[in-house]
Amino acid sequence: MKRQSGMLLPISSLPSKYGIGAFSKEAYDFVDLLQETGQSLWQVLPIGPTGYGDSPYQSFSTFAGNPYFIDLEQLIDEGVLTEEECVGYDWGDLPDVVAYDKIYRARFDVLRKAYDRYSGEAKAGIQAFYDKNRFWLENYALFMALKDYFGGQCWTEWPEDIRMRSESAVAAYEKELADDMGFYIFLQYLFRRQWQTLKQYANDRNIKIIGDIPIYVSFDSVEVWANPELFQLDENHLPLAVAGCPPDAFSADGQLWGNPLYAWDYHKATGYEWWISRMKTLFELFDIVRIDHFRGFDAYYSIPYGDKTAANGHWEEGVGVDLFNHIKAALGDAEIIAEDLGYVTDSVKQLLVDTGYPGMKVLQFAFDSREAGDYMPHGYPTNCVVYTGTHDNNTIAGWYGQFSEEDKKVAMAYLNNYHTPIEEIHWDYISCAMRTVADTCIIPVQDYLGLGSEARMNTPSVPSGNWMWRMHKDAFTPEIKEKIHFLTKICGRC
Repeated sequence: MKRQSGMLLPISSLPSKYGIGAFSKEAYDFVDLLQETGQSLWQVLPIGPTGYGDSPYQSFSTFAGNPYFIDLEQLIDEGVLTEEECVGYDWGDLPDVVAYDKIYRARFDVLRKAYDRYSGEAKAGIQAFYDKNRFWLENYALFMALKDYFGGQCWTEWPEDIRMRSESAVAAYEKELADDMGFYIFLQYLFRRQWQTLKQYANDRNIKIIGDIPIYVSFDSVEVWANPELFQLDENHLPLAVAGCPPDAFSADGQLWGNPLYAWDYHKATGYEWWISRMKTLFELFDIVRIDHFRGFDAYYSIPYGDKTAANGHWEEGVGVDLFNHIKAALGDAEIIAEDLGYVTDSVKQLLVDTGYPGMKVLQFAFDSREAGDYMPHGYPTNCVVYTGTHDNNTIAGWYGQFSEEDKKVAMAYLNNYHTPIEEIHWDYISCAMRTVADTCIIPVQDYLGLGSEARMNTPSVPSGNWMWRMHKDAFTPEIKEKIHFLTKICGRC
């Protein structure tokens, strides 16, 4: 693989109008920025519809797209919305923060207006889209319509007949909620049409899009409601156990994610049909896919359902390379990145070797004495992706400001940056990552901009205040862009 580099910027963090990043002019401008600075990759976070907590890793569907990202400006140009209607909503007061509570109320209201005005010709396109994607879209549209009907409740709180999907109940609600289902189908049609246009624009400029797939699905999702056989559930469709991570140096109680665990014996018996469909859909949306929590395929942490912490969990044997052999047989040599961070066992390392996927290296971990594993840059293999940090890390500037003196001493000796001004320290770490032998280098936008902890995307185990950061419209000055391009070029990644 050639040496290459790119930037990590979630769609939600783009400086689009109307409160949140979207497939707007600003997205196309960012692609132009990537091309101008010599980059060839744009990594985003999961782009599914988000639920409570606004985490892209807890989505109502693993196949659907987030309606928040639909560009309203394009709908204004198409004549199904007016600018006056769009600006009339309260989208939040701060340009660098997503106000999710206001977005939720306003976005679906204005998009409903667009749905009511779509012409018959456009509806023919929607029907063709539905026919192609019916295998997931029909259940998704009904699930979302039901959530609205029942006031946003988790599906486990619905009446027993529809909670357990009796045929008569499904038929009755499909008839009663037909228009609402049509609305959610319409949103997915818009999402896919706008995204594919943006992706093609990027590809035409030799920019590949890296998508992100959470290993697990949310319990409050259409997949668990409609396909309970895929998961470890009891006769009432409640989890037998849930996912998370054990206690470590970062969290004394571990991480209790709450996602249902897969019934791997069932998946294997079907030839991993659902997983292959999932990956095939993702590769329609992205050029490269990063699989989050890759070690969960080797061994997964199982926590008794109902526990308040992850402390009482235990490890179970995962599905291993068999899944990926089936994916490769179905999809060919698709480009996949394995997120193998944290405590990596010998068997996880062997799984990486067996699949051939590049793993991840995070530069911050090299100088953090709490982090187990070998992350020192001189030890990186070529077949890996190096980051200064991920969406779960602090920014370089914020992280450096919270360094222990012992770890800072190691970092300063390694980089020989004793005299770097504090406001320029992020460039030392970016340069270090770019110089490594790793085939691929991804830098979060916040690090290129030298932003502090206020720009952190997510703090694991903290339930609120995450996923909110947005980039300012003119954040990349000509000087920053020139510096990025020059560094990319001299490091052989241009």
